[in-house]
Amino acid sequence: MSEPRPKPFELSKRAVWEAYRRVRANKGAAGVDEQSISEFKRDLTGNLYKLWNRLSSGSYFPPPVRAVQIPKRDGGSRVLGVPTVADRIAQTVVRLYLEPEVEPHFHPDSYGYRPRRSALDAVAVCRERCWRADWVLDLDIQAFFDSVPHELVLRAVAHHTDQRWIVLYVERWLKAPLQREDGSLVERDRGTPQGSAISPLLASSSTPAASAKPGSFGPRSLLAWRSAGSPSTSARPASCTARTPTGRAPPSTSRSTSSATRSVPGCRRTGSESTS
Repeated sequence: MSEPRPKPFELSKRAVWEAYRRVRANKGAAGVDEQSISEFKRDLTGNLYKLWNRLSSGSYFPPPVRAVQIPKRDGGSRVLGVPTVADRIAQTVVRLYLEPEVEPHFHPDSYGYRPRRSALDAVAVCRERCWRADWVLDLDIQAFFDSVPHELVLRAVAHHTDQRWIVLYVERWLKAPLQREDGSLVERDRGTPQGSAISPLLASSSTPAASAKPGSFGPRSLLAWRSAGSPSTSARPASCTARTPTGRAPPSTSRSTSSATRSVPGCRRTGSESTS
């Protein structure tokens, strides 16, 4: 009896199981195949083995991503992508392998979509730093998830890993079409669907401020992004309040309040402590 042929790519079955556990915990809606997590569980062993077999053999091709319109406060809408349950598990497998390679390169002040970090952690740092500075710089990249160039994402991924199968599947996910409610397919040549398991990591790893190490990939990506025709980063001043207890000035405030207020309109300092 002949020996089983080795797979082109080495993927741990335990990683597939861990990915399933995370997807199950996050719950989420069904994708274009209308298969829920409960339905996926009916043949859990078979479904997970089939997914592992395809991923490790290089034959996994992601299905279209279901497009869901989410209304925004300004009257517009945001398109969220909902992959199938199996596709979310596959994306999470790649994330489990790629995230430890990318994480050490993120800036210490980066909090978005990172493990064991949250917006509340960022707020805590801001509350501490407002004693030393009374200005805020607010940066926003418009339609970032919709416009990030695929070439830039793939370069960032290839920079952080030498696993060919990771780059292979990231490219396939980037090119997977969106499926509208009427069943029509929208081909994509840029962007990564907001709402998928792998998109936040791909987006963060390809931003200019992704890396804290001088001379590494992150800062150099800005020029490539601008040359690829993506929207430029817009900076706008944001109002802020540096609150101080009555009768006590914040430490390390040698410069006057007025100079900071001139540089960032809307900043002000109050004279009483606030817990809001």
